Amino acid sequence: MKMNKFKGLFTSVSVHWATPMALYRTLDAEFNFNDDPCPLIPESDGLSRSWGDRTFCNPPYGKAIGLWLKKAYQESHQAKLVVCLIPSRTDTQWWHDYVMKAEEIRFIRGRLKFGGSQNSAPFPSAIVIFNKKGIIDANRNGYNKVHTGCRDTDMER
Repeated sequence: MKMNKFKGLFTSVSVHWATPMALYRTLDAEFNFNDDPCPLIPESDGLSRSWGDRTFCNPPYGKAIGLWLKKAYQESHQAKLVVCLIPSRTDTQWWHDYVMKAEEIRFIRGRLKFGGSQNSAPFPSAIVIFNKKGIIDANRNGYNKVHTGCRDTDMER
């Protein structure tokens, strides 16, 4: 078997994965976002500015993802809600340094289709909610800190 067939699974072919609109609308209906520091425009530098009170963040999935999650964690300590869509990489340092400190982690069942793609992503995804100041009640709708299945984020993939 040739490794070329699986090359995209083990490399960062692209660091930008456009958020599936159905997922974003579902999350926005729940959290009422007022900021997105990671739009798909290169002149935007979300790491160097303050974020909104209710931020959605789908960071670039490359080597700098740890910087984005550190920023999300830090922003949450300023009475801000930050909801991140990230690859579920539980074996990474950034996962243990920041994601495990989140108030809620929602593992998405199945694989998402990003940016109108016909194919599912080659990795699992998670929704991470940083909410240090209790902007939302973390136990609403029966959610625990870590769970699988994401009732509110289940959708066609």
